[in-house]
Amino acid sequence: MARQSILNFALLARKTWQYSLVVATLGSPSLAQQEPANLVAARSAMSDGLNAMKQRSLDEARTDFERVVKLAPQVELGHAALGSVLLALNQLDASIKELETAHQMAPGDLDVDLNLGRAQVGLGRYEAAIASFRECLSAPQPLALSPDETLAYATALSATHQVPAALDMLVAAVAQNPDSAQLSDGLGTLLAQSGKLEAALPHFEHAVATDPSLPTAQLHLSVALLALSRPTDAIGPATAAATAMPASFDTQLQLGRALSAIHRDSEALIHLHRATELASQTQSPDALYNLALALQASGDAHASLPVFAAVMAAAGWGASGTRGAALTNYALAKVQTGDAPGALTIYAQALAAGPDSATLREDYGAAYLQKADLDDAVTQFKAGLTIEPGSAHLHYDLGLAYKLKDDLASAIPEFEQAAALDATLPDPVFTLGVIYMQQGKFPEAIANLRKATALEPTNGDAWALLGSVLKDSGDAVSAADALHHAIDLQPDQPSLHIQLATLDSQAGRTADAASERKIAADLSRAAMSHQRADFALKSGRTLLEQNKLSEAVFQLNTAITADPTRPEPHRLLAEAYTRQGKAVEAALEEKLAAKLSSSPKAP
Repeated sequence: MARQSILNFALLARKTWQYSLVVATLGSPSLAQQEPANLVAARSAMSDGLNAMKQRSLDEARTDFERVVKLAPQVELGHAALGSVLLALNQLDASIKELETAHQMAPGDLDVDLNLGRAQVGLGRYEAAIASFRECLSAPQPLALSPDETLAYATALSATHQVPAALDMLVAAVAQNPDSAQLSDGLGTLLAQSGKLEAALPHFEHAVATDPSLPTAQLHLSVALLALSRPTDAIGPATAAATAMPASFDTQLQLGRALSAIHRDSEALIHLHRATELASQTQSPDALYNLALALQASGDAHASLPVFAAVMAAAGWGASGTRGAALTNYALAKVQTGDAPGALTIYAQALAAGPDSATLREDYGAAYLQKADLDDAVTQFKAGLTIEPGSAHLHYDLGLAYKLKDDLASAIPEFEQAAALDATLPDPVFTLGVIYMQQGKFPEAIANLRKATALEPTNGDAWALLGSVLKDSGDAVSAADALHHAIDLQPDQPSLHIQLATLDSQAGRTADAASERKIAADLSRAAMSHQRADFALKSGRTLLEQNKLSEAVFQLNTAITADPTRPEPHRLLAEAYTRQGKAVEAALEEKLAAKLSSSPKAP
């Protein structure tokens, strides 16, 4: 049976420590009766240190053991104890120094060697760690490894390309200790690192079932589930891990990634932004790259940019193909934030890093489109089609570039090809509908717009355009139906009601026509009021910042008159009144702002 913990200091008390101190210090048993004061003090400090360890007061124990070493530097037990507590405090360099001193003094102390092996693993000195562990295991009476020691030894073996040996050792350890969540988690981790996710999953699940409070197991289970395309299942363990370790970069990143994978982006960004705050130079480029991708996927391309920049600045990062893909995503984030010139430079680097791909060419062309450099966009889209001629998206993009060049003769075949290659894409048929409508080819326009509304029933623009074309082609009934669909999706558009009013007038429904015109007029007035309110609010905010209080009060009251449903003008007006010393008026505006803020319609 493995020992419970490598940091169990009871073994120190079992050794004949006092006799060793006296004899080692004085060099002669005949002088041992003359116990010097420093030895008495060292023995007392050792006792205090052991008591501190029992109470988990590691800093106090370190102080006590440092006194032991200072008072009796030639005694192995003081160095062993200090090295062990430094290991527990994760001060690995200092720990190794003390443990190596203890090992030189007492080469046969197996506990010292095991602690030394763990500290060496912590600093990545895997060959030295393997030597330390093997020295222990080859002793005449070897100690059984604790879970911590087993995992450290397996880590060293795996890091030195001895994965089968590490797996064999962990499989045996789990069989002997089926209730050790730590060992099950370790075995699952090694299997996952070997690319055996399906085999790793039950070990993570067993670890979590055995000890739900082990956050690393919860984290690893979530990572495995997400990698196995089970994001919904990954949320629970990710939440547990992040709750247990809220200041952990890894747990916050994983929970954000899992939430993003099921399109809960607003929640995901809370955790991803927290991970960004926790990111530091200690994070690996791989971890930062995952963070950048997660931010980008959740809709915050701006926040992803400095993270991408940090990844790309890491010396030597990125295997063949990985760096090119990272550069492509970095450039895409630039495009998403409107920086096409910056994106073009990075896309050129991605192309140089390789490999070339249809996706890279498509994104490269999109950056040129954003910059209105249509000829270069066409060049990139054509290059992408030489790699992937059956790409519906590339044919659509090429058609769009031609359309922007007013080359409809070239654009239409590309849109038709895109629609033929992927009949589920709504954009090609919608764009064809627009072109045919502009050319007065109403039957072709109607056919394509009907396809567009069938593929994307929530596209209000498509319904509105279909209604307009049907109206102009003389199909009043179908036109009215399409316009009603558009109004359901875009209730604030006065032009839709004007078109309905025209149809009602043509059908002799005078009252209905008048009603639709009134609705259109009301919507137009509301839109104008909204615009006035926006302008007045912006002006009032600027004047308040300049401390021009009278002018600010006038503009803010204008904003309230134009749109009395907004809380912000009242809040700013309260601040202006407060600066003017009008406490009663300020209190009234604060009350109105609070009331409007609690309204579900408050912006």
